Amino acid sequence: MAMSDEHKKALAQGRLEARSIKAYLDAIGNRKRGRPITPESLKRRIKDLETRIAAENSPLKAVELRQARLDAERRLAATERKVDLAALEAGFVAHVVAYSSRKGISYAAWREAGVPAAMLRKARLPRTG
Repeated sequence: MAMSDEHKKALAQGRLEARSIKAYLDAIGNRKRGRPITPESLKRRIKDLETRIAAENSPLKAVELRQARLDAERRLAATERKVDLAALEAGFVAHVVAYSSRKGISYAAWREAGVPAAMLRKARLPRTG
């Protein structure tokens, strides 16, 4: 049975909403409490790890240090990618109400996921389901 054009449009809209919301959640998920991790601090950490690897006598500890260095290099590469948070926020605001309604997701669930209350107010998502 073939899908109607209306059904195809609804599926495409659902995918668009999900992509927009996921991208925003991924972006805010990278934010952590505490001192921000900067590219400079990661570069210093990598250099320190390289020094510690060279001086390490234990082969097992050296492997652990190498993994820590690889993790720091991966994080450094990720920090150097620019994210247009304003565009991600706009996409979230544009789609969160319809997505929440369709999926039965409450205001409280978004807050627990780390979405700021100001963003939900901007989207006009009601606090009650």
